[in-house]
Amino acid sequence: MSKIYVDADACPVKDETLKVVARHNTPVHFVANQWLRLPQSPLIHMQLAPEGPDEADNWIAEHINADDICITGDIPLAARCIKKGAAVINHNGQEFTEDSIGMALASRDLMTHLRDIGEIEGGSGKSFSKSDRSKFLSNLDTLVQKSFNPK
Repeated sequence: MSKIYVDADACPVKDETLKVVARHNTPVHFVANQWLRLPQSPLIHMQLAPEGPDEADNWIAEHINADDICITGDIPLAARCIKKGAAVINHNGQEFTEDSIGMALASRDLMTHLRDIGEIEGGSGKSFSKSDRSKFLSNLDTLVQKSFNPK
């Protein structure tokens, strides 16, 4: 059975993910470096990753399979999951694909470089909105239906 993996440390859409999990009776793994309070259910699993940078990402990348879904805003993790055949969606509902991940990685690297040399400061500055949350919920629901009920 396919599963959902959530890069959960800074995930703003945990509640929306749980709604989709309940609606589709889908197992989910919340992976984080710190303990999260989650509802008790045989479908919901909390995986505490070891301390250290990228340890949660490494756990997800090692355990995810083709036909699974990863929820993350981390573009390098998204690329690793796509390489294994998994579907990937970010927190505002954008799906990363084989066609889009290269550009996303390049943009991320460029922005990191510009911040490192002092040309720009901070992130995008765009706040997470109700419409982002709604788009995520709708797109995750569609992705679960497509991934778990292939034609």
